[in-house]
Amino acid sequence: MVTSAVVTSTGTGEVVNDSAVHVPADALRPFVASWTGYRQAGERAAVHRGLPAPFLTVIFTLDDPLVIAAHPDPAQRPGTFETLVGGLHTSPALITYDGRQSGVQLAVTPLGARALLNMPAGELAGIDVHGSEIFGRLAGQVQDRLREARGWPGRFAFLEQWLLDRVRQADERAGVSAEVGHAWRRLLRSGGTLPVSELVAETGWSDRHLRTRFRLETGLAPKEAARVIRFHRTRRRLQQRALSGEPLGLAELAATAGYFDQAHLNREFRRLAGCAPTTWLADEFQNVQATPPRAPAD
Repeated sequence: MVTSAVVTSTGTGEVVNDSAVHVPADALRPFVASWTGYRQAGERAAVHRGLPAPFLTVIFTLDDPLVIAAHPDPAQRPGTFETLVGGLHTSPALITYDGRQSGVQLAVTPLGARALLNMPAGELAGIDVHGSEIFGRLAGQVQDRLREARGWPGRFAFLEQWLLDRVRQADERAGVSAEVGHAWRRLLRSGGTLPVSELVAETGWSDRHLRTRFRLETGLAPKEAARVIRFHRTRRRLQQRALSGEPLGLAELAATAGYFDQAHLNREFRRLAGCAPTTWLADEFQNVQATPPRAPAD
């Protein structure tokens, strides 16, 4: 576990930025990539973009509820969430906060959705739902345990055991097909640059059958998943460069990430994040959820 805590004083009081990232035990890694605890207070009110990523989002708030002003699906109304489960998406969510927020956010892999959420990730594609719709009363019970635990180590130890128990209790049918699992892992390893035609050849399925089964299990078609994976890795590298004080090097970053050129990178950022890369950095640089102390594994 890596933690980061900063408390500063201003003329109006203390500013708190406290966060911790945990990479789970090997037995959980196929199901959940990481989880992040965050606590922020005393900042100015702002809007945070929840960007597309190759993980489903599960959030248990610790104090104030999560306020979503716009969901990835524009047909879904704004809402307030004590706990939240969100599927894979290709447009940002807009989250508002009044200068104070805290919670624990889990990055659940699409291949782990059946075991941890008891449903295929495709059923949550592009939408956000209350945790109680997935976990029932257990959502509130987990939230209470996290609130009662002492510090991030205590909260994370509870989460680790709770998730291990869910995996052990999952029906053996909770896994996905070998072909979809192979295709997803191949896209991840390639950083989203592998042609879908290669996945078709490797699985032995037709293009249409692969798209249908892949979307059912992940919520995205293979080409959409490749775009999200490439975007996610690119924006993480951009974030790391900004945090370390390195030059952003957008042209070089575009080339190494598999974009045709910087203009292509900028267009993809606008489509998936709703703004240019430099605008996103300017808006998000101080957000504790967007800048954990160490990037979890992709």
